[in-house]
Amino acid sequence: MNAINWFEIPAANFARAVAFYERIMAAKLPINDSFPGMKMAMFAYEAPGVGGCIIEFDEFRPHADGVRIYLNGGEDLAPILARIEAAGGKVVMPKTLIREDIGFIGMFSDSEGNIVGLHSMH
Repeated sequence: MNAINWFEIPAANFARAVAFYERIMAAKLPINDSFPGMKMAMFAYEAPGVGGCIIEFDEFRPHADGVRIYLNGGEDLAPILARIEAAGGKVVMPKTLIREDIGFIGMFSDSEGNIVGLHSMH
């Protein structure tokens, strides 16, 4: 069982946020417009794994002190961190070893002001 089964990253400007995450993750985020009043761009995942999205919805507002999530940084989160500033974000924690058996984390402020983490084993 996973500790998380879904996450949503709020966006004040949906197009800007989607462009930011597509650029740093070097992947297309498909748009899901099947929920009235919400704009969603989906992160890739394999069911029944953990999924999530960028969301623009009146009740959700970006905030740096909100819930912290850690995106999968792949084999090495350094390439993602290297793309953050050019995409309009800011690295707030560089690649940092937690422990050999846990791996590395890094954190960034996204284009909307959310603080998001990255995790990789290498």
